[in-house]
Amino acid sequence: MAFTKEQKTQMMAQYKDMVAKSSAVFLVEYGKMTQKDIDALRVKAREVGGELHVVKNTLFDNVLTGMGIDATKLLDKTTLVGFAFNDAPAMAKVVSDASKSEIFSVKGGLLGSSLMTPAQIKALADLPPLPVLRAQFLGVLLAPASKLVRTIAEPGRSLAGVLNAHVEQAQAPAAA
Repeated sequence: MAFTKEQKTQMMAQYKDMVAKSSAVFLVEYGKMTQKDIDALRVKAREVGGELHVVKNTLFDNVLTGMGIDATKLLDKTTLVGFAFNDAPAMAKVVSDASKSEIFSVKGGLLGSSLMTPAQIKALADLPPLPVLRAQFLGVLLAPASKLVRTIAEPGRSLAGVLNAHVEQAQAPAAA
């Protein structure tokens, strides 16, 4: 189906907006996928706050080139683009898990304005989810404070233990 110049301009504006809003972009070859496979993958992408779109390679390349990114070598054959709007590692995991089957393969991606290889996408997918990372970060931040509180409270706790032992020792002969 041929697109008019106006439609192409609208598509490019939409691509540019999605790339600008996303923290990461993943490029996938989908030539062997059926529409059912693509729809199932789109559902998984939506669950993690992302979107998957079939793009016109030339138009998407023009958008990336306009943004100063040379991804021409990644835009051959059929291209399905995953946009990670919220959690880049979660979207990378969706793409990476789906690429384990022979149906499609990861071509590469963008993290910010840097190109990523399929191996780097796999490494990003191996990161824990965002809530887990936040919890780990909070644990790292709170660890020194809790150690300080324990250190400050320890002399008082030790003194209370010694006094309690003396009281129990004094009460023991009186009870006997």
